[in-house]
Amino acid sequence: MPTRDLPGVHELLEVAVSSVGGSRREGQDRMADAVRRALSSGEHLAVQAGTGTGKSLAYLVPAIRHAIARDTTVVISTATIALQRQLVDRDLPRVAKALKSSLGREPTFAILKGRRNYLCLNKLHGDMDDGADEADQLFDAFAVSALGRNVKRLHEWASDTETGDRDEVVPGVPDAAWRQVSVTARECLGASRCPAGEDCFAEKARGEAGRADVVVTNHALLAIDAMGEAQVLPEHDAVVVDEAHELVDRVTGAATAELTAGTVAAAARRCGKLVDQELADRLAESGEGLGAVLEDLTPARWESLPTPAAGALNAILEAAAGCRQAMGGRRGAAEDADPDGAAARKLAQALLDEVSETAMRLVETFKEADAAKRRDVVWLGEQGPDGSRYKVLRVAPLSVGGLLREKLFNARTTVLTSATLALGGSFDALARQWGLPASQPKERGDTPPTTPEGHGPVQDPEAPRWQGLDVGSPFAHGRSGILYLAKRLPSPGRDGLAPETLDEIEGLVRAAGGRTLGLFSSTRAAKQATEALRPKLDTPLLCQGEDSTMLLVKRFAEDDETSLFGTLSLWQGVDVPGPSLSLVIIDRIPFPRPDDPLVAARQKATDARGGNGFLSVSATHAALLLAQGAGRLLRATDDRGVVAILDPRIATARYGGFLRASLPPFWETSDPEKVRGALQRLREA
Repeated sequence: MPTRDLPGVHELLEVAVSSVGGSRREGQDRMADAVRRALSSGEHLAVQAGTGTGKSLAYLVPAIRHAIARDTTVVISTATIALQRQLVDRDLPRVAKALKSSLGREPTFAILKGRRNYLCLNKLHGDMDDGADEADQLFDAFAVSALGRNVKRLHEWASDTETGDRDEVVPGVPDAAWRQVSVTARECLGASRCPAGEDCFAEKARGEAGRADVVVTNHALLAIDAMGEAQVLPEHDAVVVDEAHELVDRVTGAATAELTAGTVAAAARRCGKLVDQELADRLAESGEGLGAVLEDLTPARWESLPTPAAGALNAILEAAAGCRQAMGGRRGAAEDADPDGAAARKLAQALLDEVSETAMRLVETFKEADAAKRRDVVWLGEQGPDGSRYKVLRVAPLSVGGLLREKLFNARTTVLTSATLALGGSFDALARQWGLPASQPKERGDTPPTTPEGHGPVQDPEAPRWQGLDVGSPFAHGRSGILYLAKRLPSPGRDGLAPETLDEIEGLVRAAGGRTLGLFSSTRAAKQATEALRPKLDTPLLCQGEDSTMLLVKRFAEDDETSLFGTLSLWQGVDVPGPSLSLVIIDRIPFPRPDDPLVAARQKATDARGGNGFLSVSATHAALLLAQGAGRLLRATDDRGVVAILDPRIATARYGGFLRASLPPFWETSDPEKVRGALQRLREA
């Protein structure tokens, strides 16, 4: 591959940092150099970079340099829309302009999302109404009128947008409305067949991405590209995975399929005008049969395929095959000369394929008699609001490590980064989930080691080689923060927060003068604490759900005395530097629900291999969330405060050491008087 002589990474980083008004940091320099080496050598890199390191520039600069030097593309993958916007709207434009002189030309970049995220002009103007949700709204006048209003808004917006990107619609619209003006990759006619192909927003985005040095995307699209369902990303030889602590969950989500009676009914409706009514009716009846079977079953993980369910799934497969054959097979849409007819056929074919493939996957899972050898997990769940809940069959991969190893790590150089990757002091816990080898051989059942560095073992020549690096944080955690372990409180139970825990929260919030972010394990607990403490406190207290999360966080940040209680989205989504936040309260260790089917299956599989399923799955999940939650405290170098964990198990249980080693190195204490005194001094400072 040809290369160009360009200035070094440190020289370019100096220019980039100056362009954003920042200053170089040791951790940023170390990370940039490590990313450069990884891109040059092809050896994968996992790098933990704490808040304040300047992580984005530390990978953007070497990534841009690599792309231009080798005339290739580097893909940047993120988990959240917020980080995508930061990169595309703020970081990349500044860095590109700043590096133009040094690199000889201005680097180019683009953002690429899944096709469903772009407005489809053919569906907007053609006779392609999506009736998948009509049955649910047929007798709900408010829902129908609300849907109509939102679709009208989208038609008005369509005449002004230049990108067709759903994220430009402010305020946003529900999925049901967006489905009326968008298509999935399977539903798309293709640019050459579509009447609106020349103006297609999704194709324009793909074209821009194909010409860009850097392409920003999301973990779900990265997974779809890796699974080979469609080539959605341009050719590239390197990937930077930011927010890598969420990679496994996002890839699992992309690889999970579900089947409901309603989905089968929607497929039958789409086929109604394209095949003999008898065939469509047979498909509809097979869906009704599935619904009747599922209603008689209790939601749970399936260790075997119930006989009635097997009959219902096979009936669906047979009926769907009949409809597909009548429509002329998979090539029917492409051969249809009538654009509206082709579109309708494509919509029907897409949903038929989805129903058939999911039903087949469910049946095939149980053809393997040995449960330990199955690759997928199947469970029956419930969905929808109270009063109108319905049963859902789901199938998800037991592990995505094999997929990531084969399709990502064996295909191209990968850099994984986040503020929280080294759990229990090691990268091994996440490396195993990614499909990478552990940093060193371990005896059966060993807990993760406590060394922060790691690399692929040389004894396995087929294993992807990787390095682990923790570049630290510019924050002096031991001098800036206190970790309060409330050992004397009762262990959490199922009956809500104990009176002693509520008293502890009240005392801490009073000592801090408000300024508290309360991170609770459930909506019920957050509401219980809010209702119990709001009448007692003389400072404002907000609770998630009382307004949009964005507005609540804004109010919290703007008033130093306001406190905010909430649940999961606040654990990772709050960035409030300064005096508005000096106390983070975590009510209990955030273990996943013990009845979560996928968690239970993964723990069982790990135990069967001789490992410790609880540590590898549940404790790792909890450690990630604890580290993310504790990371809300220090967001700027002059921040000070306390992280209070009100679950005594973190100090007393055997796994507590692993969890504590996953947290920033705060000064630890179990003395509530010392903690309240420190908070009072901060308030008075």
